[in-house]
Order: sequence, then C-alpha cells, then structure tokens
Amino acid sequence: MNVLSAHAAYELWSQTYPPIAHNPLMRVEQDVVERLLAQQRATRALDVGTGSGRYLPYLNATGARVVVGLDFSRAMLARCAGAPSLRLVLADACRLPFRRAAFDLINASLMVGDVHDLDRWTGELARTLMYGGHLIYSDFHPSWAQHEWRRTFRDAHGRTHEVAYQPHAIDDHLAAIERAGLEIVAIREPRFNDDGDAAVKAFRKQWGNPPVVAVFHAVRPHGPQ
Repeated sequence: MNVLSAHAAYELWSQTYPPIAHNPLMRVEQDVVERLLAQQRATRALDVGTGSGRYLPYLNATGARVVVGLDFSRAMLARCAGAPSLRLVLADACRLPFRRAAFDLINASLMVGDVHDLDRWTGELARTLMYGGHLIYSDFHPSWAQHEWRRTFRDAHGRTHEVAYQPHAIDDHLAAIERAGLEIVAIREPRFNDDGDAAVKAFRKQWGNPPVVAVFHAVRPHGPQ
C-alpha cells in the first residue's frame, strides 16, 4: 500500500469524506472537544484544518460573529456548507494569513499529525490568539506510534490508501505550548467506550483499552495590566 502525503490524501478522500464524525475514533474525540467548546463564548473563532467543516456549527454555537474555516485542501473546503457568518480560507496552518490576536477561540481537530514543525504550528496559533483567548486541539495519541497503527481510508472506488502522519509525544506538545507563551488548562486522553460497536470490540480484544486521542486546552494569558 502506497503511503500518501496528507495533502494528496485529502484531495482524494474529499470525494467520500462526510461532514460528521464517521468512525469510532472521531466520535471519541468529538465527545471531548464538543464539551470543551460548549463552555466557550467567542466573538471571532477559527477552525484550523476544518476539512469538511464538522466543527463549524459548534463554533457558531459559541455566539461568534465571525467563524473562519481554514484548510490546505481546496477539495475539502468545497465540502463545507456555507453560513452568513462563515468564511473559508485556503492556507497553510503553519503560515496563517491573519493579523496578530485576530481570534479569541481556535479549534484544530486531528490535524496536527500533518505537521512536522510543532513549534512553528503552535507559535502561529498563539500569534493569532487574543489575550485571554482559548486554543482547543486534538492529536492522535502517542499510542499510535507505539503500536504502529496506520491511518487509512477508502476512496470512491473502494480502494484503501494509507495517510502519512507525524507522531508527537505529549511532552512535545506541552513544550511547544509553553514556548508559544500559552498555558495549559487541561489535557484529556480518552479511550474507546464499550458501546457495542463491533469494530471497537475487535479493537479492544486485540489491543486492550489504550488512549487513542490526546486533547489539549490552552489559554493565552492576559498581558500586563
């Protein structure tokens, strides 16, 4: 099986990629992130690596007057549904085309695994975050690298492809967050629930019940008063 770069994979995957959490991993991740976002009240919100836009409704629900969805795949952005307050931007997550302190809430779901330079990525998010603003993001848990799990998907013709990803340790995330001038509020490491899903049962039988996602909540501290 050929390993596709993230950009090549999403351009191909976009043909069948739904705007919902469509597998057990995404549902576990969304259960945590949705609750964190529900606690926020924002004026300007950014979804980095928005993909098919599944988190845009949750950012709208924070009361944000402006919601921006950013992705590096034009094909994936074409899957996003429009809204009066919504802007879609084609750009690199490590070179955000926004002014300093442009947003008070930034979300990034399961996309930092596409990033090799964690410091640059975290620094860009921090740069565009207002003082007192919140950053909520998720990554594939380091258990993926430990167990050598692979990211795969099926295209519109039923062919299976593997997607390359960059593993990051929890300590690497924490160090990058600190160097970017942000402060950690919470870390979550959810596991699959025993909800009767056949795929989850098979997974737990083979692997036990390790954490599968890491979710980080950080804040940009207020400057000197």
